[in-house]
Amino acid sequence: MLRSFLPTWFWRNLAQEIGKIVESDFDCIVVGAGPAGISAAITMARSGLSVAVLERGEFPGAKNVSGGILLSTVLGKIVPDFYNEAPLERHISTRRFSLLSDSTELALQFKTQKWDFPPYNNSFTILRAKFDQWFANKAKESGAEVICGILAKELLIENRQVIGVRTEPGGDKLLARCVIDAEGANPLLARQAGLAGRYDCGSVGLGVKQVISLPREVIEERFNLEGNQGAAFHYFGECVKGYFGGAFIYTNKESVSLGIVLLLSHLALSRVKPAELMDAFIRNQAVSNYLRGGELSEFSAHLIPEGGYYALPRRLTSDGLILVGDAAGLVNASFYYEGSNLAMASAVAAGETVIEAKKRNDFSRKSLASYEKKLKESFVLKDLFKFRNLKKLLETKPWILGRYPKILCDTAVDYFAVSEMPKSAIEKEVRRKIKKEIGYLNLLKTLWTLYRGTR
Repeated sequence: MLRSFLPTWFWRNLAQEIGKIVESDFDCIVVGAGPAGISAAITMARSGLSVAVLERGEFPGAKNVSGGILLSTVLGKIVPDFYNEAPLERHISTRRFSLLSDSTELALQFKTQKWDFPPYNNSFTILRAKFDQWFANKAKESGAEVICGILAKELLIENRQVIGVRTEPGGDKLLARCVIDAEGANPLLARQAGLAGRYDCGSVGLGVKQVISLPREVIEERFNLEGNQGAAFHYFGECVKGYFGGAFIYTNKESVSLGIVLLLSHLALSRVKPAELMDAFIRNQAVSNYLRGGELSEFSAHLIPEGGYYALPRRLTSDGLILVGDAAGLVNASFYYEGSNLAMASAVAAGETVIEAKKRNDFSRKSLASYEKKLKESFVLKDLFKFRNLKKLLETKPWILGRYPKILCDTAVDYFAVSEMPKSAIEKEVRRKIKKEIGYLNLLKTLWTLYRGTR
């Protein structure tokens, strides 16, 4: 009742003052011990802040899932020469992008020995259960507390100011001057604070992943690798029924990670079960030859924020709260498909913001707003902005990832078919088919559409 008689500015100023004087167990509580949460914790702990990282899994990495690629430009700043000690699988020296139909693969492959030397193009395959534990130990060495088996059930809010979290089991209260939400693509705490809305199925993807064990020498023979060289293969077209999404194969030391990613809205429209899509992908001859004789050692699934720039929360901070990584929707779902480096970069920016806020003794939203400025000035939001239109363009023109891959695959089959037909006649027939199935003007419009989607 009292709230209705007092103006908004009064409550805002009161929240700011509480943010300055609240007695806390910690300077900051980080929710989630993934790459984002640990990056924030290390940044703050090294500056002398008291930090607690809460992880609901039995250990860091126990519940964390990724395709398996770590982009390490930010990690290299946090832990210089990390590649000499981190449990990495392979560095990526081969990239392959393929259009798939039922019986044909049309691929563009790139391989270089220039990425076989430090820092290895900052691209590695990892297994999260191993990597996350190593990274969490780095946070402990820096002075942060990493507490596992604890769920941050809800935020503690007093006069609009976040002052900590309530945990389960036990219902204990942990107080902090600030909370960094790094809980992933399902940010329950952010929703409680009003920073995230309900799920938009058109902006959230489901990633389904398998890990297939194979002998090291078999992997290196089949993927044409030497030593710790690794390969990252990306597939589009029939593997995801022509929808916005894709599939992948990444090589580890003694296993391969493979999976598919598709928007929840498209799964609902196609009425195809993810497991059925995965089975069809594995049966495709372009894929099955890499996997034969392998043994399934892991099966997992997780949600991925794929809405891009226009799906970001309106605000990434509130009084005493900052969103980072997947919780903030920071995934570049273009053909680069970047997540880990954006997560770490946002977390470092959040950690620096908390350090500055402590110096000012002010954890209000106004004080924490510099976090959003840091993101705008970094590659994080600049890259998301660059590809802001790509998802919408591909969704509104489904034939680009639907019919076109099949047409292009069939055209390649016709063009390279060996027969007694003169080459000039073959070329004429190929041109006729392209004109009939696509049309030269439509093809030019498509290329222009893709160009606009990356500008």
